[in-house]
Amino acid sequence: MQAFAQLLDSLIYTRSRNAKLKLIVDYLHATPDPDRGWAMAVLTGDLDLPGIKPALIRALIEERVDPVLFAMSRDYVGDTAETVSLLWPDPVVPPRESGPLSLSEVVDRLGNLSRADAPGALAAMLDRLTANERFALLKMAMGALRIGVSARLAKTALAQAFALEIEAVEELWHGIDPPYAALFAWAKGEGALPTAADTPVFRPFMLAHPLEDGRVDLAEYAAEWKWDGIRVQLVHVAGETRLYSRAGDDITRSFPEVARAFTVPGVLDGELMVKGDAQGHGTEEGGAASFNALQQRLGRKVVSAKMLAEAPAFVRLYDILFDGAEDLRDRAWTERRARLEDFAGTLPAERFDVSALIVAPDFTTLEGIRAGARDAAIEGVMLKRRDSAYVAGRRVGLWYKWKRDPLTADCVMMYAQRGNGRRSSFYSDYTFGCWTDDGELLPVGKAYSGITDEEMKMLDRFVRAHTTARFGPVREVEKTLVLEIAFDSIHESKRHKSGVAMRFPRIARIRTDKPASEADTVAGLRRLVT
Repeated sequence: MQAFAQLLDSLIYTRSRNAKLKLIVDYLHATPDPDRGWAMAVLTGDLDLPGIKPALIRALIEERVDPVLFAMSRDYVGDTAETVSLLWPDPVVPPRESGPLSLSEVVDRLGNLSRADAPGALAAMLDRLTANERFALLKMAMGALRIGVSARLAKTALAQAFALEIEAVEELWHGIDPPYAALFAWAKGEGALPTAADTPVFRPFMLAHPLEDGRVDLAEYAAEWKWDGIRVQLVHVAGETRLYSRAGDDITRSFPEVARAFTVPGVLDGELMVKGDAQGHGTEEGGAASFNALQQRLGRKVVSAKMLAEAPAFVRLYDILFDGAEDLRDRAWTERRARLEDFAGTLPAERFDVSALIVAPDFTTLEGIRAGARDAAIEGVMLKRRDSAYVAGRRVGLWYKWKRDPLTADCVMMYAQRGNGRRSSFYSDYTFGCWTDDGELLPVGKAYSGITDEEMKMLDRFVRAHTTARFGPVREVEKTLVLEIAFDSIHESKRHKSGVAMRFPRIARIRTDKPASEADTVAGLRRLVT
């Protein structure tokens, strides 16, 4: 644990991407199996310790220190793992077991705990560790590192450590379970390729750059709608089907009807959505419903028959990577598009269709078509170079995403809470509301992005100077400050008292020039519901 704790500590205080890569590379070279494999599982978010929950950790620390002291400290520090690691007292009686703990020992022990055994086992480990090691263990257990390292960066470090192609690492990653012994053996030249050709593995997605104040020649680029669902990859190999999210997570069990319908060997790229319902919450008869409808199904390991009937899923196809065993990724987009249309004809129309191209003679016409699109399921326009291969990651000049202009509303700040990480000392998460016809202010959303550091400091000063009540870590403030909120769309919501929920809200401007009484109304937001 000591070496892993030192790695996390160093990563937290290192800003440079290249310096972070070197830290991970050095750790992988110096650390034996299986510890380095478990470290990679932590850094990529692939480690699950189901017996350890945040509530358990809070209960343990509140048995050992005053709960009020812990709450105040957590509010000040802004991170539960750091707070507990610093406050955890030395045991009155020395622990029966002593000596350093390895990362693999911790994972083996915590990964096989019953709910009844978890408190005692975790407390015993915390008693044996230093503050830095406790911090690493708790971060690992809660699965929320927030250390400035993405899964992609960690995999890039692994590729650099063993002179591998990052695309090869990405392709193999989801076919192997932690601690990835077979992957490390292959990387060192001591083992065979760890996944067979008949395994339904994940291939990295091709991604797009934002189109910023530019124009493209439609003779060179094809245009199609950018749909508002979740990007998925469908893989069928050797009689087995898997659905992968953009992050490479296996989501097959959440959408069994789609998996059952995809029985033709191949690999496809598309947007997973749910169909519009009988009340017309879709683009047309059998069309796509809003992302809000899809959200009800995300993350469910078991999907009820009622949900399957009320929110049936389908995939709007974008591209084809494999046709059977034939790899098409090096072919031009125009050829892949023709192959995709042929392939889609062999699939059930109830579950699969092909994303239609937008016909426009020139870019000016396309601008007008995009400006007129305000469909619940349309997020914008994709522009794809007609001769582009399917290349993993973002490559300049190949694909562009051109999102529709956001909607905006003037809202009143109601509550604030401290942020996390480097924002933990500032009130940087804001709940805001709009007026009802009766003059009541109801929350309509929460945002923490879109502002500069200087604006965050200004808002933090406002919160501290205008607090009217405290509810744990949340402060209620005087209802006098207006925030202009940008958002992609708005939908009906039974979970919120206002009856509406914003999609991707962010702060566009701080409206010190506008009185709170002139902020927008809930009724006005309802007219924007799609």
